[in-house]
Amino acid sequence: MRTKIGIIGCGVICREYVTSLAGFPNVEVAACADLDLERAGRLAEEFHIPKVLGVDELLGDPEIGIVLNLTVPAAHSDIGLAALRAGKSVYNEKPLAMRRRDAREMMGLAREKDLRIGCAPDTFLGGGLQTCRKLIDEGVIGEPVSGAAFMMGPGVEQWHPNPEFFYKKGGGPVFDMAPYYLTALILLLGPVSRVSGSARVSFPTRTVTSQPCAGQVIDVDVPTHVSAVMDFQSGPVVSMTMSFDVQYHRMSRLEIYGSEGTLVLPDPNTFAGPVQVRRKGESEWREVPLQYGYTGKMRGLGLVDMAAALAADREHRANDRLAYHTLDIMHAIHDASDTGRYVELKSSVKRPEPLPLGLEPGQIEK
Repeated sequence: MRTKIGIIGCGVICREYVTSLAGFPNVEVAACADLDLERAGRLAEEFHIPKVLGVDELLGDPEIGIVLNLTVPAAHSDIGLAALRAGKSVYNEKPLAMRRRDAREMMGLAREKDLRIGCAPDTFLGGGLQTCRKLIDEGVIGEPVSGAAFMMGPGVEQWHPNPEFFYKKGGGPVFDMAPYYLTALILLLGPVSRVSGSARVSFPTRTVTSQPCAGQVIDVDVPTHVSAVMDFQSGPVVSMTMSFDVQYHRMSRLEIYGSEGTLVLPDPNTFAGPVQVRRKGESEWREVPLQYGYTGKMRGLGLVDMAAALAADREHRANDRLAYHTLDIMHAIHDASDTGRYVELKSSVKRPEPLPLGLEPGQIEK
């Protein structure tokens, strides 16, 4: 039986979700809604979505089992809470919410109503990072000791059609991009115990050069260059820099350093590789063939897993506790910068279970 999905928010990322979800027999995009009904109508026409509804209509539609919340970050908790109050499970784009307390309210309501919350990113379910998890678990690089993560560029105003929200509360490089890196690190190393951090606003304004907003000047309200050190409960110490202020760099996006070698991970904002390893005594890096599928543009894989988990009464992988721990880490990094102190994490989470090996296209479980 297919779980019917209702999409709220028909913006830039929506098409990638709809395209991906079409490849799985256990879900069906049955309706879409947006504050701009014309935009929702265009999406429905392009992808043959049966219903174009207002937001309240979609929330009240008894056929919809899961709401896919693709609104802007500032609306994630409001729409998520509304979906839960309407008796529907919800899958949010990242971050889960802008504030910890809003995320906790959602999680409490879901438990009260026996509903599920899922949350992007789900790139950790792709073939690249799943292969990395297997290599770590098999001890290919020995005991993980440390790591480094870098996401640095000159800013989204050069390419995004509507970049203003990236520089407002809930935006910035950490809240925009760190979920991919943190989720990958939690998959590999487990939860974080404490963090330190330093953050700055490098430029008080940004001038948009992308269309259709070219020439618009944006006031910057959030830090745009952030460096952190994270202590993981399992022992490794990982440094991370997230920046919209760097013109060029030559750093790897993500590396794990072990007692017996080093693992170079793929871009955690993608589902594919490459994955590279160099063990102690080896003179060259070698690329490791990916051992799992789902290496294309597969946004929505976590939602597919959530729908399957609902039917099978098991834990879904891209769950609210994972999303809350990443949110807690991101806030803690900024808190550490503000206070000049280490911040102990109050949240924790289990590493998500790996996907089964040998899945066929369209499968999420065996």
